Amino acid sequence: MDSRINDCTMRHNMGFNCAQSVACTYADLVGCDEQTMFKMTEGLGLGMGGMQGTCGALSGACVLAGMKNSGGDLQNPVTKGQTYQLSREIVARFQQRAGATICKDLKGVETGVMLHSCPDCITDAAAIVEEVLFPDVFGK
Repeated sequence: MDSRINDCTMRHNMGFNCAQSVACTYADLVGCDEQTMFKMTEGLGLGMGGMQGTCGALSGACVLAGMKNSGGDLQNPVTKGQTYQLSREIVARFQQRAGATICKDLKGVETGVMLHSCPDCITDAAAIVEEVLFPDVFGK
């Protein structure tokens, strides 16, 4: 299957926030419809609503990790450790590529030095999603 990284950028250009741009693009691969994923990730944009927290593109990637890996067993939630491991891998790779994981740091809010633009964050998060969560689908 062809990479969907450009689809993430297209969604962002249409007005999707960074989390939505990443998560909605791969929603079908985790058994979720795009509208539901759109709603679930709406509050994760701008560093969880105000550029103070974790990058939205990165948050969207971690939402996908949970959706892909969680067993969904409310009585016996035993898949958390594996999901945390996937999320740690995603976060570590993002940190390495972007230089930070916090939106305000990526945007240089306090330093005046932008480390990574939103489009770059989305591109990197999408590439990591394809590498870590779906290597069998995208041949990574």
